[in-house]
Amino acid sequence: MSVMVEIDQILSNLNQEQLRAVTYDQSNSLLVLAGAGSGKTKVLTTRIAWLIKHCGIDMNAILAVTFTNKAAKEMLYRVAKLIDVVPDKNMWVGTFHSIALRVLSKHHKEVSLPAYFQILDSQDQLAILRRLIKAANLDEANYVPRELQKFINSKKEQGIRAKNLIADGLRQEHLIQLYAEYEATCNRDGLVDFTELLLRSYELLRSNEEILNSYRNKFCHVLIDEFQDTNQLQYKWLKLIGGGATSLFAVGDDDQSIYAFRGALVANMQLFMDDFRVKEPIRLEQNYRSTPDILAAANAVICNNSGRIGKNLWTDNKVNEKIRLYESYTEEDEAYFVADEINNLVKNGVNLSEIGVLYRSNAQSRIFEQSFYNRGLAYRVYGGLRFFDRQEIKNTLSYLRLLFNENDDEAFLRIVNFPPRRLGAVVLKKVQEAAENNGLSLFKAANLLEGRGAHNLVTFTQLIKSMQKAIEPLSLPETIRCIIEMSGLKDHYNNDKMGFERLENLNELVSAVTNFKAEEGINPANAFLAHTVLESSVEGQMHEEQEVQL
Repeated sequence: MSVMVEIDQILSNLNQEQLRAVTYDQSNSLLVLAGAGSGKTKVLTTRIAWLIKHCGIDMNAILAVTFTNKAAKEMLYRVAKLIDVVPDKNMWVGTFHSIALRVLSKHHKEVSLPAYFQILDSQDQLAILRRLIKAANLDEANYVPRELQKFINSKKEQGIRAKNLIADGLRQEHLIQLYAEYEATCNRDGLVDFTELLLRSYELLRSNEEILNSYRNKFCHVLIDEFQDTNQLQYKWLKLIGGGATSLFAVGDDDQSIYAFRGALVANMQLFMDDFRVKEPIRLEQNYRSTPDILAAANAVICNNSGRIGKNLWTDNKVNEKIRLYESYTEEDEAYFVADEINNLVKNGVNLSEIGVLYRSNAQSRIFEQSFYNRGLAYRVYGGLRFFDRQEIKNTLSYLRLLFNENDDEAFLRIVNFPPRRLGAVVLKKVQEAAENNGLSLFKAANLLEGRGAHNLVTFTQLIKSMQKAIEPLSLPETIRCIIEMSGLKDHYNNDKMGFERLENLNELVSAVTNFKAEEGINPANAFLAHTVLESSVEGQMHEEQEVQL
């Protein structure tokens, strides 16, 4: 009886269509078309709670996938609150990348990765590509690193390796060769980029029937958020996991598919209905967020799109102000108009923190900032460097990476001369040549050099060896403190005019590590390094509450 009361409480705040979706036959797959502001996260989390409470499904037999760490944390928190448990890191709720990371960490031997493989962020990946372009004697003006990065990531998202590509002309031949050399570099050094996480996880499941079946047997329910944003590889991965008796529950909105430039395929929604025999989606059309005028305008615009599965948003909200369009003469006129509107809102009791200004590109913020400054309006520009992207943080974590993986060439290059050790470009070039000629990592090649500059390199490798020994008995927070001290970073920033803020950030890093909890059975340092790369929602600092948000 008490269980039924709990279930009634869980379902009590759902509208008719939300209830239909949440309680849909658990043995079949379903596509939920969730319009903007229709409560899709509520439906997804309540579905998980219903499966656990009503259907008796073990929480570890449920896989829930979304696109950002922030959304995954919110989902985990809401589910835990609904079923009255403490959020468990061992629950399989996360992004495509974080789930793939868990799979690869558990099966690193089967995919020929070291136990402590490292994840490359976008900047680390670019650094490797620049070196490869230079080593191939190609001009960066013609072989732009970011374009090469886009080429490689795009092919990986399609599940295509360099060896499977056929060149159509000399330029493409060079691109394919650079892709192959990039793969060889990453394989040699135990490095994995973002797209590689999912591709290698997919290849593992596709080629190893025993492992695939173990996950199919483990997960009887797979739930996917923001399904309209899935790309080709993500969909193929889901088809593998969701084979057999697994029930898939996909929530998305074909009218909110805006990431085609990142490889998202809205056509996956129709493919899903065909592949998993979904006769008709359930449509969540009641909007709780907007006014009737806003929805009428949105429906009038979106109905012109071709290829829609189709729905029509409506609301019980009261009629409010009409949408207004102001056509300005100049960008200055536009900025002054916006500032005047904000001042009027403030006079009518609206808080600055409730006001947002959206613009097409970051360069457009300048004129708004100038106008707001002149009017005395406090503002905050979203963007800039996130915490884990800051120089002092990346330097410290590069030491941590190298301490656990001497083959990490990108970490080596970042810190070998930081703090400065009188190592010039000539010496570093010789190290790179020695590494390439002997098939070694830069760290190992450093001990092969002789002559001028070699002594400083050897001193650096000896420092790393002594740090490795020093951290053996230490916890992760103690390890970070040890790195900051022994590396010379603390002394360097103490002597820097701008170093105070950097040292504060390093103290914050120690706090972040102290509060970090790794999944059981996973090395804490490796887990934290993965966390810093995967974490996309953390802002580096706190701001005043009363600010216009740009």
